[in-house]
Amino acid sequence: QVQLVESGGGPVQAGGSLRLSCAVSGRTLRSYAMGWFRQAPGKEREFVAAIGWGTGRTDYSDSLKDRFTISRDNAKNTVYLEMNSLKPEDTAVYRCAANYGFISGSARDYDYWGQGTQVTVSS
Repeated sequence: QVQLVESGGGPVQAGGSLRLSCAVSGRTLRSYAMGWFRQAPGKEREFVAAIGWGTGRTDYSDSLKDRFTISRDNAKNTVYLEMNSLKPEDTAVYRCAANYGFISGSARDYDYWGQGTQVTVSS
Protein backbone atom coordinates (compact mmCIF):
# COMPACT_ATOMS: atom_id res chain seq x y z
CA GLN A 1 0.00 0.00 0.00
CA VAL A 2 1.18 3.50 -0.85
CA GLN A 3 -0.05 6.59 0.96
CA LEU A 4 0.07 9.99 -0.70
CA VAL A 5 -0.50 13.34 0.98
CA GLU A 6 -0.49 16.56 -1.00
CA SER A 7 0.17 20.03 0.35
CA GLY A 8 1.11 23.48 -0.84
CA GLY A 9 -2.07 24.57 -2.56
CA GLY A 10 -3.94 27.77 -1.81
CA PRO A 11 -4.94 31.09 -3.30
CA VAL A 12 -2.53 32.93 -5.57
CA GLN A 13 -2.75 35.83 -7.96
CA ALA A 14 -2.30 35.41 -11.68
CA GLY A 15 1.36 35.47 -12.60
CA GLY A 16 2.38 34.01 -9.27
CA SER A 17 3.97 30.69 -8.36
CA LEU A 18 3.24 27.76 -6.12
CA ARG A 19 5.07 24.58 -5.25
CA LEU A 20 2.96 21.56 -4.49
CA SER A 21 4.34 18.68 -2.48
CA CYS A 22 3.30 15.05 -2.37
CA ALA A 23 4.65 13.09 0.57
CA VAL A 24 4.80 9.38 -0.18
CA SER A 25 4.99 6.51 2.28
CA GLY A 26 4.40 2.82 2.46
CA ARG A 27 6.67 1.25 -0.12
CA THR A 28 10.09 1.38 -1.66
CA LEU A 29 9.49 3.77 -4.48
CA ARG A 30 12.32 2.97 -6.86
CA SER A 31 10.02 1.07 -9.22
CA TYR A 32 7.19 3.54 -9.09
CA ALA A 33 6.17 6.37 -11.35
CA MET A 34 4.54 9.44 -9.86
CA GLY A 35 2.04 11.66 -11.60
CA TRP A 36 0.23 14.92 -11.03
CA PHE A 37 -3.29 15.39 -12.32
CA ARG A 38 -5.78 18.19 -11.91
CA GLN A 39 -9.51 18.60 -12.15
CA ALA A 40 -11.43 21.84 -12.36
CA PRO A 41 -15.15 22.05 -11.58
CA GLY A 42 -17.22 20.73 -14.44
CA LYS A 43 -14.17 19.50 -16.33
CA GLU A 44 -12.51 16.15 -16.82
CA ARG A 45 -9.40 15.14 -14.97
CA GLU A 46 -6.31 16.35 -16.80
CA PHE A 47 -2.76 15.02 -16.85
CA VAL A 48 -0.16 17.53 -15.71
CA ALA A 49 3.19 15.78 -15.32
CA ALA A 50 4.84 12.51 -14.35
CA ILE A 51 8.25 11.31 -13.19
CA GLY A 52 9.88 7.93 -12.86
CA TRP A 53 11.10 7.62 -9.31
CA GLY A 54 14.15 5.54 -10.13
CA THR A 55 14.98 6.94 -13.55
CA GLY A 56 14.06 10.57 -13.06
CA ARG A 57 12.54 10.55 -16.51
CA THR A 58 9.76 13.09 -16.88
CA ASP A 59 6.74 13.67 -19.05
CA TYR A 60 4.51 16.72 -19.27
CA SER A 61 1.27 17.89 -20.72
CA ASP A 62 2.26 19.80 -23.83
CA SER A 63 0.20 22.79 -22.78
CA LEU A 64 1.86 23.03 -19.34
CA LYS A 65 5.48 22.00 -19.84
CA ASP A 66 6.74 25.56 -20.25
CA ARG A 67 5.39 26.63 -16.85
CA PHE A 68 5.32 23.51 -14.67
CA THR A 69 8.20 21.37 -13.41
CA ILE A 70 8.00 18.02 -11.66
CA SER A 71 10.80 16.74 -9.46
CA ARG A 72 11.41 14.32 -6.60
CA ASP A 73 13.51 14.22 -3.48
CA ASN A 74 14.58 10.67 -2.73
CA ALA A 75 15.68 11.43 0.80
CA LYS A 76 12.34 12.99 1.70
CA ASN A 77 10.17 10.59 -0.33
CA THR A 78 8.46 13.63 -1.76
CA VAL A 79 7.41 14.64 -5.24
CA TYR A 80 7.07 18.30 -6.14
CA LEU A 81 5.21 20.28 -8.76
CA GLU A 82 6.59 23.75 -9.32
CA MET A 83 4.03 25.96 -11.02
CA ASN A 84 4.99 29.33 -12.45
CA SER A 85 3.18 32.12 -14.30
CA LEU A 86 -0.10 30.81 -12.98
CA LYS A 87 -3.31 31.65 -14.79
CA PRO A 88 -6.94 31.60 -13.63
CA GLU A 89 -7.48 28.54 -15.82
CA ASP A 90 -4.97 26.66 -13.65
CA THR A 91 -7.54 26.73 -10.84
CA ALA A 92 -8.27 23.11 -9.93
CA VAL A 93 -7.81 20.38 -7.36
CA TYR A 94 -4.35 18.92 -7.90
CA ARG A 95 -3.78 15.28 -6.99
CA CYS A 96 -0.70 13.16 -7.04
CA ALA A 97 -0.79 9.50 -7.96
CA ALA A 98 1.53 6.48 -7.94
CA ASN A 99 1.87 3.73 -10.50
CA TYR A 100 4.02 0.64 -10.13
CA GLY A 101 6.07 0.70 -13.30
CA PHE A 102 6.04 3.11 -16.21
CA ILE A 103 5.24 6.80 -16.30
CA SER A 104 1.96 7.53 -17.96
CA GLY A 105 -0.34 10.39 -18.83
CA SER A 106 -3.41 8.23 -18.30
CA ALA A 107 -5.08 8.33 -14.91
CA ARG A 108 -6.24 4.74 -15.40
CA ASP A 109 -2.67 3.52 -15.09
CA TYR A 110 -2.26 4.84 -11.55
CA ASP A 111 -3.10 2.68 -8.58
CA TYR A 112 -2.80 5.05 -5.64
CA TRP A 113 -4.10 8.57 -5.22
CA GLY A 114 -3.87 11.36 -2.73
CA GLN A 115 -6.83 13.44 -1.59
CA GLY A 116 -5.75 16.50 -3.48
CA THR A 117 -4.92 20.12 -2.77
CA GLN A 118 -6.89 23.09 -4.06
CA VAL A 119 -5.17 25.73 -6.16
CA THR A 120 -7.12 28.92 -6.83
CA VAL A 121 -5.69 31.53 -9.16
CA SER A 122 -7.35 34.95 -9.16
CA SER A 123 -7.06 37.50 -11.94
